[in-house]
Amino acid sequence: MKERLTIVKVGGAVVEDEAQLEQLLKDFTAIKGRKVLVHGGGRKATKMAERMGIETRMVDGRRITDTAMLEVVTMVYGGLVNKSIVARLQANGVNALGLTGADVNAILSSKRPLKDGVDYGWVGDVKKVDGTMLGKLIEAGITPVMAPLTHDGEGHILNTNADTIASETAKALATEYEVTLIFSFEKKGVLSNPDDDNSVIPVITRTLFNEYKADGTISGGMLPKIENALSAVDAGVSQVVITLANAIDGQHGTVIR
Repeated sequence: MKERLTIVKVGGAVVEDEAQLEQLLKDFTAIKGRKVLVHGGGRKATKMAERMGIETRMVDGRRITDTAMLEVVTMVYGGLVNKSIVARLQANGVNALGLTGADVNAILSSKRPLKDGVDYGWVGDVKKVDGTMLGKLIEAGITPVMAPLTHDGEGHILNTNADTIASETAKALATEYEVTLIFSFEKKGVLSNPDDDNSVIPVITRTLFNEYKADGTISGGMLPKIENALSAVDAGVSQVVITLANAIDGQHGTVIR
């Protein structure tokens, strides 16, 4: 029987909110057994870029990462956000280790090609997660805290979507563990009505997702999040839940099957 492993992805809006982040880290500490935390931090990166006089450009919710912006996200994601979370987890008794994909060659990516004429710059699409290496760290009693940065194997850091990192990490570890993947953010789950916080869709399957996508019930940034979730389920991840940041026990929110 496989040992249980919980992977929690926390979004940038929660990272930005001190009270929400403090509660999430307490709840994460309380999770029994092996665990991994994956974090975003886009809002902090945007604020830091503004302070440095660097323009933030987005296309369909994706950050254009030129050389100047790459320096910002590397500093913010791999430094400020990641190490602050690690220090706070250590204070809670969790032996955490902050990682980018470049550390111990954890996540190798390829630079995203032009898409619909858009050059996203130094943005990475995940090619491989080294589940064996991450498993060794986990078995040593270490809790990886993963920043949304990967590398291309040629000396370049790449800005990489945190949901994708969480999903691909879950898939890589599902061969050795019974993995529960939790996407936590500022809503109670996937909502059928964006204006009603209580309109949580309890279960989404591939068939239901296609229906909700077609009729517009689910749209925007939620689409890639659910695609990542469904991809994880297809690859053998035991359970995927999209839920509120203060409800990461796996008992609330939207279950993806």
